[in-house]
Amino acid sequence: MSAGAWRGVRAIVTGGASGIGRATVEALQDAGATVGVLDLAVDDLPGAAIGASADLRSRTSVAAAIDALATTLGGVDVLVNNAGISAIGTVEENDDDEWARVLDVNVIGMARASAAALPWLRRSERAAIVNVCSIAARNGLPQRALYSASKGAVYALTLAMATDHIREGVRVNCVCPGTVATPFVDRMLQNFPDPVAERAALDARQATGRMVTPAEVAAAILYLAHPASGSTTGTALDVDGGVTHLRMRPTP
Repeated sequence: MSAGAWRGVRAIVTGGASGIGRATVEALQDAGATVGVLDLAVDDLPGAAIGASADLRSRTSVAAAIDALATTLGGVDVLVNNAGISAIGTVEENDDDEWARVLDVNVIGMARASAAALPWLRRSERAAIVNVCSIAARNGLPQRALYSASKGAVYALTLAMATDHIREGVRVNCVCPGTVATPFVDRMLQNFPDPVAERAALDARQATGRMVTPAEVAAAILYLAHPASGSTTGTALDVDGGVTHLRMRPTP
């Protein structure tokens, strides 16, 4: 795909200060797009990215941040809904407050950001939304009941949004990463009795024998958001080292 197609593209990335979001911001900038970041803290952003602080649990906060970024950028062509939080446990181990907190950020927060961006996206001739989902949406992972439920909702939300907005010229897709080596995962590992052993297990879960890199997920996001991908909508793109479809024999 021609890098020149990104010139003039204006993108907003939620959770763009670290991990997959930061890698996506860097990839968009390298391609030639101008980028705004919505995050809780925006004092350390890559390149020339502009930031707006917002809490995804507040519709007022999200709407104000999206409008501020869109005004500064001169519009919005791409929204990357990346921000999210983790949860570990079975349905017995996460209480009601934790269920409400995770669903509020991972699902309703994504809806809030999308709703705020849609009036701007409708004015674009190359509008795209890319949601960051997870293999947890379609694979049974241990100790991830709440997180999996939230990402299953993201997958369903992606299909519903793609249907609702295709005739408005807005494409909606999602990426489904495997376990990605990010600070997000580092923090999650600290909740396990043996973080080193758990990290080794996460590496081994991928058929490739290693966790996915943020840059690999960012490359998939850019493919889905690229102006040349005009016929790609309602798609879930796995970036998972083979977890979803490969069935490897144990190593001898």
